[in-house]
Amino acid sequence: MQAQVRWISGMQFVAEAGSGHAIVVDGPPDLGGRDTGVRPMELMLMSLGACSAIDVVHILKKSRQPVEDCRVKVSGQRAETEPKVFTKIHLQFEVVGEGMKENQVKRAVDLSAEKYCSASLMLSKACPVTHDYSIKTELIDEV
Repeated sequence: MQAQVRWISGMQFVAEAGSGHAIVVDGPPDLGGRDTGVRPMELMLMSLGACSAIDVVHILKKSRQPVEDCRVKVSGQRAETEPKVFTKIHLQFEVVGEGMKENQVKRAVDLSAEKYCSASLMLSKACPVTHDYSIKTELIDEV
């Protein structure tokens, strides 16, 4: 795997993955950024959430569960002083599907956290990473 990060201006960068996909990363205005992209530490949480969600959906589909949607809210607490590393991370899965079996959802979340999600396993060496889930029969978008 490879990636390249290229400076655009101010504190704005474009990060491009070896697969050719790119994302804009920017610093906060107090550091000279213009708030045009995600912050690097936000990107880390997003990456963790995506890695875990892919695992959970894949495992549920493989288990023939009627998964219709999966959302993950990832929250991270950071140290107050430099370096402002994560001190705690929590993933809250919201899995949607009529007739989902709770034991299968729990199994999928646990397998992702304990065996498959490289991002979660790597970050858990630096700070506690916890997970929980809820099952819904229909998704209600939050405003």
